[in-house]
Amino acid sequence: MKRKDFLKTIGVLPFSNMNLNELKNISDEFPKSDKMPIVFIGHGSPMNALADNKFTDSLALLGKSIETPKAILVISAHWLTMNKTYVSVNPFPKTIYDFGGFPEALYKVKYEPKGSPEMAREVIKEVKSIGILEEHQMGLDHGAWTVLRHIYPEANIPTFQMSIDYSKPPQYHFELAKELQNLRNKGVLILSSGNIVHNLRQVKWGETDPKPFDWALEFDTIVKNKIDQRKFADLADFNAFGKVGTMAHPFYDHYLPMVYSAGLIQPKEEIKYTFEGIEMGSISMRCFQAG
Repeated sequence: MKRKDFLKTIGVLPFSNMNLNELKNISDEFPKSDKMPIVFIGHGSPMNALADNKFTDSLALLGKSIETPKAILVISAHWLTMNKTYVSVNPFPKTIYDFGGFPEALYKVKYEPKGSPEMAREVIKEVKSIGILEEHQMGLDHGAWTVLRHIYPEANIPTFQMSIDYSKPPQYHFELAKELQNLRNKGVLILSSGNIVHNLRQVKWGETDPKPFDWALEFDTIVKNKIDQRKFADLADFNAFGKVGTMAHPFYDHYLPMVYSAGLIQPKEEIKYTFEGIEMGSISMRCFQAG
């Protein structure tokens, strides 16, 4: 039973037959907040921030279909650090335009919810295996704001980011993700933003509805099958994918956010794909939700 359903139920209970201690014992068994799902978003081009298409429609639907979180933790392919992991405690994160060569309209978009220093420091408390450091200036990179402006267009959910230590292998991030699990019980939506296939060298620029590369389809299918079979640990063994893996990810910065999502999925949680497709031939837009 969810906490909100429990509260509705006790409203009609005959309290004359139940003392306060018994009620407290029952209520203590329930979490402080309904457990939030985890979400992986294949964010693709920054231009999706301005788009009105099936992908952005799926993001809007996501925001309407899940319970409103108390805060959002974003793990994005666009905040990479070396030999350290940081979490942003900035109370007023600004929009970061970490790209170039796009139309002026994109640089005029502002998406600036408040930060959540309190929940950011909960990350530091929850993770015991390493010492996560506070970062006081970080805003929201485009892996965060270009998708969140469609999910929560009013920018009314406190949002903060955790960096990815790019000096560490995928297995490291898979294990680190597990230590974030309890945040979900505190009303935090953990949203990872990257791409299951991401090869900018092979992008088919300027083509209308370009055909996906065979290797892009193959790798996207491999990852989907691993998720369907709940072989999440296999996703962390990136070297096992061989040549098709290196074609899909010449650099695995956009792969690592998905590894965090995989590490957070619990044994009996339902998994559903909220969007799928290959953009510009070599970028997978596959998104999924667990819980």
